Amino acid sequence: MSCCSQISWRVTRPLCHLLALALACLLLPFGVSAETQISLLLDQARASEKSGDYPTAARIYLRALAISPNDPEILKRLGVLEQTQLNFDESIAHFRSVLALHPRYPQANFFLGVSYFGKNDSADAIQSFERELTTPRPHPRCRYYLALALRASSRTDDAIAQLDQAVADDPKDADAYYELARMHTNASLQAIEKLKNLDPDSFQLHALMGEIYAGERQYANAISEYKAALAKRPNVPRIHFSIGVAYWAQYEWESAEPEFLQAFAENPDDPLTNLYLGDISVRRQHFAEACRYLRVAEKAQPHMAQVHLLLGECYRGENDPENSKAELLAAIEADPMASRPHFLLAQVYKDLHDAAASARELAQFDSLSKIEREKAGQVPGSSEESRQGGH
Repeated sequence: MSCCSQISWRVTRPLCHLLALALACLLLPFGVSAETQISLLLDQARASEKSGDYPTAARIYLRALAISPNDPEILKRLGVLEQTQLNFDESIAHFRSVLALHPRYPQANFFLGVSYFGKNDSADAIQSFERELTTPRPHPRCRYYLALALRASSRTDDAIAQLDQAVADDPKDADAYYELARMHTNASLQAIEKLKNLDPDSFQLHALMGEIYAGERQYANAISEYKAALAKRPNVPRIHFSIGVAYWAQYEWESAEPEFLQAFAENPDDPLTNLYLGDISVRRQHFAEACRYLRVAEKAQPHMAQVHLLLGECYRGENDPENSKAELLAAIEADPMASRPHFLLAQVYKDLHDAAASARELAQFDSLSKIEREKAGQVPGSSEESRQGGH
């Protein structure tokens, strides 16, 4: 193509769009109602939007407005198009025109709020989103954007409340969960800084840092912080339990047990303390002692799979296969996808001389073990390795 031809094409291309639009309008059937004409134009505008041809879409909307100047749907769609192009002032004018005609027009308040938010006008955005929530069917993203506007106005608690409601309405709203996590994390960091400013060696700061390190599986640091907290307040409850859990998570049973015994002295009926003490006793094959702890845990947590699993091991260790079988079946009912109860139940059936049932449970163990390894991202190994594993 010659230079002149290229220049000619650049000049005439916009005219081609205008001619195409005019031709489309002329081709509208004569005698059809204004409503039908508008419907056809809106379809054409939507097609242009989908193709990314926003200027043509805007011209079609304006053509539709020439036919019906106060049509709220046309005004709203034109406003959304302008909002997409970040022309917030123009979109606000069109949304306000809609709401002047119909104050509760579907989703108009929501899109008005988004445009205000785009202009960093949080106060007007909040008002618009709150009005949208009073309509019969608010936009699904209204609470999410309201939360963002509230956070921008330093109303963090109100923002969190809106996000909590958003995930209650839609448990799969990943954006809402993300913002919730960010807000809680920021609030935690701010609280830690304030605690440091008040007293960098306070009980509260050491206890909080212990929880943070434990949550990050930095157990050695967690234990150090918990012990520093205890040095400040030796009689505070639950710290010994937390230290015990940190030792237990590192397989340091000898260090964990005295901490759990201290926690037991604080609250002998605590189900988790009894569960951990029962677990340690089972590992040591102190089955009578383990059963005493585990029955306390079972009373408070009758549907906890781990309690029934450990009781099953206790009864087998005490040569009571029938009670062992009952507890292991209860463990399987509580957690059908756990593999270890099936392995232990296979041993119990072997003790009961039921070879077929033992083989069936062993096959189920192999199947569930494979699933567990795949979920954990482990390289599949032999089933025998899993059978020799711990709890």
